[in-house]
Amino acid sequence: MTERELRDLIAAAKAGEVSRRLFVRRMVGLGLTAPFAGMLLSHAGVAQAAAKFDYKPTKAGGGGPLKTLFWQAPTLLNPHFAIGTKDQEGSRIFYEALAGWDNDGNLVPILAAEIPEIENGGISPDGLSVTWKLKKDVQWHDGKPFTADDVVFNWEYAADPATAATTIGSYKDVKVEKVDTHTVRVRFQKPTPFWADAFVGQRGMIIPKHLFEAYKGGASRDAPANLKPVGTGPYKFVDFKPGDLVTGERNPNYHLPNRPYFDTIEMKGGGDAVSAARAVIQTGEYDYAWNMQVEDEILLRLEDGGKARGRAEIFPSGNIEHIELNSTDPSTEVDGERSSAKTKHPLFSDPAVRQAIALLVDRDSVEKHIYGRTGIATANFVNNPPKFVSKNTHWEFNIDKANQLLEQAGWKRGSDGIRAKDGKQLKFVYQTSINAPRQKTQAIVKQACQKAGIDIELKSVTASVYFSSDVANPDTYSKFYADIQMFTTTMGEPDPTQFMRQFLSSEIAAKDNKWQGRNITRWGNDEYDKAYAAAEGELDPAKRAALFIKMNDLVVGDPVVIPVVYRPRVAAVSQRLKPSLSAWDNDLWDLRNWYRET
Repeated sequence: MTERELRDLIAAAKAGEVSRRLFVRRMVGLGLTAPFAGMLLSHAGVAQAAAKFDYKPTKAGGGGPLKTLFWQAPTLLNPHFAIGTKDQEGSRIFYEALAGWDNDGNLVPILAAEIPEIENGGISPDGLSVTWKLKKDVQWHDGKPFTADDVVFNWEYAADPATAATTIGSYKDVKVEKVDTHTVRVRFQKPTPFWADAFVGQRGMIIPKHLFEAYKGGASRDAPANLKPVGTGPYKFVDFKPGDLVTGERNPNYHLPNRPYFDTIEMKGGGDAVSAARAVIQTGEYDYAWNMQVEDEILLRLEDGGKARGRAEIFPSGNIEHIELNSTDPSTEVDGERSSAKTKHPLFSDPAVRQAIALLVDRDSVEKHIYGRTGIATANFVNNPPKFVSKNTHWEFNIDKANQLLEQAGWKRGSDGIRAKDGKQLKFVYQTSINAPRQKTQAIVKQACQKAGIDIELKSVTASVYFSSDVANPDTYSKFYADIQMFTTTMGEPDPTQFMRQFLSSEIAAKDNKWQGRNITRWGNDEYDKAYAAAEGELDPAKRAALFIKMNDLVVGDPVVIPVVYRPRVAAVSQRLKPSLSAWDNDLWDLRNWYRET
């Protein structure tokens, strides 16, 4: 889009000829973030319209129980310690952010009184600060008032390295100040196009100062409220059995009228995705099931016929099922830590080995025979929004080429058929969570590797263990005590800034940060770090998109990760349930607006 075309589109939006929603969607499609697109409209004097939801109930309560299934169960309920989506979802029942993302990539106020704009004074023209006005008369579940002090405290808490928060990346480079009892200002070190990060979406949930202040820093894991949340959300805490069940009840003092609809909520964990899909779509025992990582053939069979009690809800996102190659040595312990950044992987240090593994992943078979509608073969780590998607990459499944690469690099087959060099055999442990599509993907990769003289030992870990936040657990994906591993990384907003933090050298998961760093591969690259730093402050949308494409190309070209399938969001929803879902936030981000048609 040329500058003239952009100006004409802005003029059309100002004149009412193009809706704000259409404008933002077109800009997101071209690679701008939704907040930045909003800034363009604000400069032109086009204010953001209030989000509208099709919510029919005329009173709070009376909806009975809401029963949800999350086959990966949460292990704690502090959003700042969330290891993976399941802990964020459990926390989101009780805690709220200042704003969330709807399915069109628009910001929706939750604890904020309004979304910051240039027009309302919320966004500074120089891009160096954003001011949030908070809703008044909001109470924590214990009756204490929610104020600016709580927001400032969350910044202090998450930004403190001793707290070891998984959300530190959203808070450590900003400063937050209290303007008055219900106003805070977030200051940036440089002009920041993606300002809607701290206090927004899945990393923006706010915990109460009065219950966590005594547990800031090194004592953070000792807070009783880590397991017994007191939030501002539509449901109050009742009980939590880690790895099994979360229950809540309607908050009678919720800050929106006529909400919530349901009297109680149950988040049942454990089991597997197939049984969860069946319990919603076929038997109707549950209302909602999260993350349907189920072979599409099974979903279609469950939906078939006139007796289905539910449906599969599929919508685009930025999630990617991928294989990670460990940059460090999982078998060597340094200072009481395996997979230490002080070590190098004895086999993957050879780029020919990494490239050969990438050639042995048959993405086409994984898509056609396992995922169907729910997984699209891809060569890219970033697959959405479109402007950030690289056209420089391609994937190839080629066993002969993999054999040639290894042979040329000096890896010779032994009498057992396994290639070796300098006394080291190409033997790898490949781990993932227990889930039928993942075990079938493992089998496809193992079979191809065998044909190239690579021995693969498959390891499958119960999901609640694999994605656990327990620092004593050796089998978590964040510890990465294997050579190869596979899982899905979710993209939590329509912008890759936070999504691509997971390859920064400063984010390496280690014992010192309780393995909370997001860089699980332990990969470090100066060129990548410089590109990321430049993208954080780049206001030109085309240049900014080019920087993220460069980052994508670096990680898949190395390769440090091997993208397998781009995964749209898939949920199982009962026929009468009316959830408010978004591909850019947690499934439960807008739980307050869920209801059941009578």
